Amino acid sequence: MGHILEREQLIHRPLAQVFAFFANAANLEALTPPFLHFHILTPLPIEMSAGTLIDYEIRLLGLGLQWQTLIESFEPDHRFVDVQKRGPYRSWRHEHDFVAVPEGTLVRDRVTYEMPLGIVGEIGRALVVNRTLDKIFDFRRQAMARMWP
Repeated sequence: MGHILEREQLIHRPLAQVFAFFANAANLEALTPPFLHFHILTPLPIEMSAGTLIDYEIRLLGLGLQWQTLIESFEPDHRFVDVQKRGPYRSWRHEHDFVAVPEGTLVRDRVTYEMPLGIVGEIGRALVVNRTLDKIFDFRRQAMARMWP
C-alpha cells in the first residue's frame, strides 16, 4: 500500500540560491534532525545529476540503517527526484519542486513510499514512521526558517 507525504514552504530567497542549497548533498546534514545521526558515506563533493548515487547511514531507535539514493532526474532550478535504491522502505520516491514566486521560492516536497513487511510494516508506520516523518520535515522547515528568516 502506497503512502504520500506532501509539504510546502516559502523561502524568502531567489530560486537559484534555494535550488543550489538543496542540490548540494553536503547540506543534507543541516536539514536532518540530530536524533537520526545522519551521515553521508559518499565522498564529498557530490556531483548532482541524473544517475548520481548517494550512500548514507542513519540511526533510528538504536538501529543503524544504510540507505542508497539514486538521483532519478535533475532539472537545475526546477526540480530533482531521488529514489531509494537500498534502505528501510519497500519503495521511496521524493520529488523536490522549486517555483519562483514574487516573495522568493516555493519549495514543494512530495514523498511517495511503501512500507516493507506487509501488515507488520503498516503497524510500524502507524506507531512510529508517521510521527518520525513529521518530525523530520518539521525540523527541516524550522532549519530553513532559521537559516533564511
